[in-house]
Amino acid sequence: HDTTTDDCFLHQHTSHHQALLDKFISDLKIAKAQNRDYRSQYFDDSSVACKSLNWSEVRPEWGLARNAAFIVGPRAFTQDVNLDGRCFLHSYNWKIDEDGKLLETILTAPMVVAQWINSQYLFSTLDNVNYGSGSKITHNVVGKFGIMQGNSSDLMHGLALQSVNLSDQESFHQAQRLLSIVVAPRQLVQSVIAKHEILQKLFFNQWVHLVILEPQTQEFYHLGSKDQWQKL
Repeated sequence: HDTTTDDCFLHQHTSHHQALLDKFISDLKIAKAQNRDYRSQYFDDSSVACKSLNWSEVRPEWGLARNAAFIVGPRAFTQDVNLDGRCFLHSYNWKIDEDGKLLETILTAPMVVAQWINSQYLFSTLDNVNYGSGSKITHNVVGKFGIMQGNSSDLMHGLALQSVNLSDQESFHQAQRLLSIVVAPRQLVQSVIAKHEILQKLFFNQWVHLVILEPQTQEFYHLGSKDQWQKL
């Protein structure tokens, strides 16, 4: 997946489901066109393809800037909502996950990665000098482990200024901690959290705000510290 142009290349030889694959490729092209039109509104120049090939372009794409939430649930839960490209979506059906193994994998792997991404954007936006890496125009790569500004600076390791700012003075990314929304019974979610210290640290210390939708009652609950749930 070329994230600047949204071109997708499938590695394949033959398929027993060629008709479905052809339909999938056709759908990808439609999604590509729609998403490129949507993303181009955030640029002064709408030429996405030209930006992707121009090595002097300091903002060829916005990457994962403005990421805000991680949503775990049936696709129908969000399919009619415009999420503005700000949410990580993970399909999940609690009805076929009685022991919580699927939810456990989702919360301890992709959700944790989403929190890493969110934190990098958060701190690079709040203090780009100390937690980011300054302007990429004057970057010098140091080995494969960091960045320096020009020929003399402290080692820098965060996101460049152009990855989070529209200009030197105006932010594009909105600094906020990740919101994780899970469509599953509260008891099931609690059992998963109880097994993993990493989840307890993230949720109880509010590095990730956890909200669950109780499927049976359609009520939302927010997790505070130490298993304190508040109905929303």
